Amino acid sequence: MQGTKAGGVYGRMFARFLFVMLCGVVTAAVQAGEVKKVTLIAGKPSHGPAQHEHNAGVLLFKKCLEEGAADQVAVTVHLNSEWPGADELAAADTLLIYSDGQGNHPALQEDHLAQLGKEMARGCGLVCVHYAVEPTLENGNAEFINWLGGCFEIDWSVNPHWEANFKQLPKHPVSRGVKPFGTLDEWYYHMRFRKGLRGVTPILTDLPPPDSLSRPDGAHSGNPEVRAAVLERHEPQHVAWAVERDDGGRGFGFTGGHFHQGWGHPDQRRLLLNAILWTAKAEVPETGVNSTVTDADLQANLDPKPGQGLPLDAKKKKGK
Repeated sequence: MQGTKAGGVYGRMFARFLFVMLCGVVTAAVQAGEVKKVTLIAGKPSHGPAQHEHNAGVLLFKKCLEEGAADQVAVTVHLNSEWPGADELAAADTLLIYSDGQGNHPALQEDHLAQLGKEMARGCGLVCVHYAVEPTLENGNAEFINWLGGCFEIDWSVNPHWEANFKQLPKHPVSRGVKPFGTLDEWYYHMRFRKGLRGVTPILTDLPPPDSLSRPDGAHSGNPEVRAAVLERHEPQHVAWAVERDDGGRGFGFTGGHFHQGWGHPDQRRLLLNAILWTAKAEVPETGVNSTVTDADLQANLDPKPGQGLPLDAKKKKGK
């Protein structure tokens, strides 16, 4: 009788031990599954000092993600237009490209667009920053409108420098913790979006000032359609947006990012970091991704250029 009781006690202890062990294994597996793989691709150096700082930009994004979302993402960086290998692309939960566009776009080299198409079809996320939202009409335009929800299209979109003021943001995971803000940047607008904005949520919207269309008409500077939209109909323009695709993937387009100094603005930076998590299908914290960026951080990893340094702030640039 006593042996039977002892056996029962030991049996229950062993069962409890197995249960705890199994729970630990399951918990570890779940946690491992929650870590999303993020691949950041930087284009080659271009433009003047502290402008189009693709390499410094993605390294800064990596630092901020590892500071504010280390338990959610594993980040890999490729600099100077280096393209990820097939295995890395296949494993990525989201890809970010910060680079020049058109013929210099890393995604438009060799068979890279086809490689991206394969990953987008399985639901991989995509984020494009600044000039990287501009493919060419012949190569990438239709794909980017599908994958990102919209893109820059020559003879339709424009690329002036102007001081935007984003007074309201929609309720969306990418805007969590982001307060209304404004910055001087090369905010592209009059983008070519999906018809009827299907699946697209505008995130940053403002009405550009008339002087943003002061240049003569040209492939990037102006056209009758954008003038009618802004100067006659006074239609606010979307300069950042999120899309949920039919394939289950998510995309985010951000037209700012010309000046490296803009990443020092906590709300602009938080918005982009949130978008990286969201497109990777990671949970965006209620307060957004928190990170700290110092002047030293902004000076780090800048491309070697004559006269390299941060641009003047908006007031100094306007002569105030």
